[in-house]
Amino acid sequence: MADNARAKRLADLIREVVAQKLQRGIKDPRLGSHVTITDTRVTGDLREATVFYTVYGDEEERKAAAAGLESAKGILRSEVGRAAGVKFTPTLTFVADALPDTARTIEDLLDKARQSDEKVREAATGATYAAGADPYRKPADDDSDTDGDATE
Repeated sequence: MADNARAKRLADLIREVVAQKLQRGIKDPRLGSHVTITDTRVTGDLREATVFYTVYGDEEERKAAAAGLESAKGILRSEVGRAAGVKFTPTLTFVADALPDTARTIEDLLDKARQSDEKVREAATGATYAAGADPYRKPADDDSDTDGDATE
């Protein structure tokens, strides 16, 4: 079993090689400039690599990019093997990254929270306190309210 640092270095190398090959080496129109490699993970035995990618575009372009990556898998794996110089070149698995969808969902939730806060702020303008301006006792008030029990 390889150490984690070696797996991390190999994952970084795979990410760079795949990204460069997609940008310059593969002429598949489905893999145009709208495919971005976001992350790569390698198993501890260095036999399998998972490559995460995002696609800028609609659902049809995402499906086309997935098909293009599957068809270019052999070329990309041989390029990784040539660059890595390891005994066994890891098999590549391409997975669409869920990060953009998750970020979009979080942004929508934050927008809803901002709108809710704005409604509360609008309702609070012009409102008065139920028990007067300041219903809490202050330390200065406590000093003046001595019952005569204090010993000097």
